[in-house]
Amino acid sequence: MLGVINLIHETDDMGGLTANRCLATVPFGGRYRLIDFTLSSMVNSGIPRVAVFAHTKFRSLMDHIGSGTNWDLHRKGNGLFVLPPSMEDQTDFGKGDLYHFYRHRDYFTRSSPFEYVVVSRSHMVSNVDFAQVLEDHRQRGADITVVCKRDPGGFSGLARKVMVNEAGRITDMQDHYGRLSSDIASMEMYVLSKELLLDLVESSLARGQDHFVRQAILSNLDRLTVNAYLHEGWLGIVNNISGYYRHSMELLRPDVWHELFFRSGPIYTKVKDEPPTRYHRSANVSHSLVANGCDIEGTVYNSILFRGVKVHKGAVVRNSIVMQNGIVGENGSLENCILDKEVEIRPLQQLRGAEDLPFLAVKRKVI
Repeated sequence: MLGVINLIHETDDMGGLTANRCLATVPFGGRYRLIDFTLSSMVNSGIPRVAVFAHTKFRSLMDHIGSGTNWDLHRKGNGLFVLPPSMEDQTDFGKGDLYHFYRHRDYFTRSSPFEYVVVSRSHMVSNVDFAQVLEDHRQRGADITVVCKRDPGGFSGLARKVMVNEAGRITDMQDHYGRLSSDIASMEMYVLSKELLLDLVESSLARGQDHFVRQAILSNLDRLTVNAYLHEGWLGIVNNISGYYRHSMELLRPDVWHELFFRSGPIYTKVKDEPPTRYHRSANVSHSLVANGCDIEGTVYNSILFRGVKVHKGAVVRNSIVMQNGIVGENGSLENCILDKEVEIRPLQQLRGAEDLPFLAVKRKVI
């Protein structure tokens, strides 16, 4: 299979967290970015060639993934390709993803040994074995296989709802604001043949349609065999603040942690060699996920600290997420908060959010 991570017009309701970065590079889980999970799933599934269709605010994306070395995608003949929109044509940014697929069709046509393509988004945090998805796709003789997740309790993030019949075929699909009554959500991962993908791209554009899912797939549900593959592992839909906070906190559960990071293979990210976290005598840390390079003198409970976070003496961090190089000043207090990179809480300052709506503090020009 060829891999495609499609960042064109991703659903994004992340507020200040995506003011200066694209959704794919939002920090998650102490040391990762959202795109790491999809990219690692592809690499662990034996996909040697991956294209990232970039769109807007991709400076942090280029800085993070580089040449793909950290995912072993820098080998000659295969590798990682970042394909941005045209800088000369400003209307390029407003066009649908099929237009970008067409502009970069040489990525597909020059990859002659590869018969299938997996097209995915970046905001579905999971660990998927695409080799199993492809096997299911072949055995059931599907035209398109959509990786889906069933959750009777509902989803925090924004996801398309899917209706599936007894044979596992998708009969209807609606965006998150639709009224379709279903407990199955699309994980925005699609497996299909390269030949069919190119045919959908050209035929849809010829009819004035330029959206891969809304038009190329949904308008052909009656003509094509579009099957659902139900993912049994953990899924975090991270494209709004409530989903980001809820799924981040779920990582503090050991069963979720092991399921996500080790079930189908490890999750890779950009390597940053830093010293271990320093715990002072006054530190009191429990039920938390703490990355390397932190310096803790205060109290941390049920929280996630990214690399290089400083918690001063007397400070209390509770039910919160503090991203890279954040500082909580002496006797400061955080509860139910999300702090973006390099945000500083002054001494004695107190911030508190609601359990279902955390307080978000961001710093400008941070990627």
